[in-house]
Amino acid sequence: MSIENLHYYKPTKNLSTPELIEKDIIIYGGTPAGITAAIQATKMGSTVAIVEFSNHIGGMTASGLGATDLGAEAAVGGLSKEFYQRIANYYGKEKQWTFEPKAAQFVFAQWIKEYEIPVYLNQYLCEVIKDDLKITGISMENGNRFKGKVFMDCSYEGDLLAKAGVSFFVGRESNATYKEIYNGIQLGALHHKFEKWIDPYVIEGEPESGLLPGIMGDSPEELGYQGQGDHRIQAYNFRICMTKVKNNLVPFPKPPKYDPRRFELLLRYIKSGVWDAMNLHTMLPNGKSDLNNYGAVSTDNIGMNYEWPEGSYERREEIFQDHVNYALGMLYFLANDARIPEEIRKEVASWGLPRDEFKDTGHWPHQLYIREGRRMISDYVMTDHNCLQQTFVEDPIGLASFHMDSHNCRRVVIDGRCVNEGDVQVPIPPYEISYRSIRPKADECTNLLVPVCLSSSHIAYGSIRMEPVFMILGQAAGTAASLAIKHNRTVQDVDFDELKQELLNGGQVVQWGEDMVDDPLTRMKETFGKE
Repeated sequence: MSIENLHYYKPTKNLSTPELIEKDIIIYGGTPAGITAAIQATKMGSTVAIVEFSNHIGGMTASGLGATDLGAEAAVGGLSKEFYQRIANYYGKEKQWTFEPKAAQFVFAQWIKEYEIPVYLNQYLCEVIKDDLKITGISMENGNRFKGKVFMDCSYEGDLLAKAGVSFFVGRESNATYKEIYNGIQLGALHHKFEKWIDPYVIEGEPESGLLPGIMGDSPEELGYQGQGDHRIQAYNFRICMTKVKNNLVPFPKPPKYDPRRFELLLRYIKSGVWDAMNLHTMLPNGKSDLNNYGAVSTDNIGMNYEWPEGSYERREEIFQDHVNYALGMLYFLANDARIPEEIRKEVASWGLPRDEFKDTGHWPHQLYIREGRRMISDYVMTDHNCLQQTFVEDPIGLASFHMDSHNCRRVVIDGRCVNEGDVQVPIPPYEISYRSIRPKADECTNLLVPVCLSSSHIAYGSIRMEPVFMILGQAAGTAASLAIKHNRTVQDVDFDELKQELLNGGQVVQWGEDMVDDPLTRMKETFGKE
C-alpha cells in the first residue's frame, strides 16, 4: 500500500451489531504501557481488554523508535526488562536494546497471544460514563461499549482522563508554579540551536517581506522571559526507519502535499556551511537505522503541534498529515532538489525506506511521536526536584533515569536572526516515581489509573516519557488495578506496602540501590539526542 493510506483518523460508521464488552479492567491505549498493564493484570487473575484507537499496538516502540531511550540499564526491571529480553531472543543474542520495528511488532503480538488478551482496534473514544466518582463504561464512535471495574488511560494524549473530568495541564508551567529551574520558556540552549546567523525573512534583510515557513514570529512582546509558562509543547516528529541495503530500499517518495518552500530555512542553513540535519542515525540490526531530530533544522516540525493534545480527531488528522508532509518532504527535498549541493543529495539518496517495514502505510511509520500531550494533575506532581534528587517520594513504583529533555517548542526571531527556543538537556541520576502520580485525586475519579499522561510538570515529563519507563509504569498500574479489585477498594486506597511487594515479586526495580552504578553525564553524552 502507498503512503496515501497513512492516516491518524478515518471516520467510521456505527456497527450494525455493536458489542458490549465487560471485563475487570478496561485499558484505553495499546501503547507499551497498555500492553504491560494488561499482561500484569492477567497474571494476577484479572480479566482485561485493550481498546486501541489506531490499527496497531505497540505505540512508538513498534513504530520506528528502535534506538531505546534507556537511561540507566539497572533501572529497568520487570516486564519492561522482559520485553528487551524477548527482543534479544528474537535476534539470538544475550542482550539487545536496539531493534527493527517489525521485531517489536512481533514481540508484542506474541506476548498478547501468549496471555490471550483481547485487543479491539480502530476504537475512537466518544464518551465516558460515570456514576458519581466511578467510571462505569466508555463508548466508541462505532457504537461499541466497554464496561469494567477499573479503567486505565494508556494513551499518549490523555483523552480518557479528560473525558472523565480529571484535572490536567497542557503546555509548560512557569518555573514559579512548582519552584523549578528548567521549566517554562528556555532561551540560550547549548544544543539543537543555530550554529550560524540565519536570516529569517522571505527576502533576506527585508522584514516587510514576511517570515519563512516554520518561524513563529518576531515580536519582542511575544518572546516572553526565561522560565515563563505558556501553552506550547515540545515538537513532534516521526522516528524514521531507514536503510541503505539496496535490495530492501524504497527511494523516498514525494509526499502527498509537497511544498519545497517549507525547506528554504534548511537550504539557507546548509548554504551557510552547516549540514547536520541527518546526523542522528542510530543503527539497528540488519542494516537499518532510527533517524531522529538533530540540530537547528531537522525532522522536528517545530511549533506545529500545539492543538494536538486537546484537538478533535479531525484536527489531529490535519496535524498528522502536516507532519507526514514535512518529514517525508524534507527527505525528498534533500535527495532531489537541485539547489542542494550534489554531495548532500547523493548522501541522502543513498538512504531509503525499508521495503520490509510498515507495508500497509507505504513503508512509513504509522505512529506520530507524541512527545507530550495532556498531563494529569493529581495529589503528587513529579517535578525537576525529583529528577535532581532534591525531593524523594514515599511510594515509589519504578525508576526513571533518562536526562531531563525537552525538544524545541518554537522558532522565533531575535535581533534579525533565527533562534530555536525550548530545548533542555540536563543529566540526572536515576530517581523514583510516585504511585500518587499515576492515579487521580480521590474527589475526581476513584477507579482510573494513568501511567502515560501521569501527574508531572513539563520538564520532569521530559525525563519520564521514555518507552521503557512507560512499560514500568504500565506494570505498576496493572498491579494496582488488580489489587483494587481484589480488595474492593478505590485506586487511592490500595495498600502501598502490598503494591510494592507485588512489584518486587514481579522483578520491578522500585528503588535505586547504593550498590548500583551509573554515570549520568557519560550516559547522556552517549545517548544525546536519541529522544
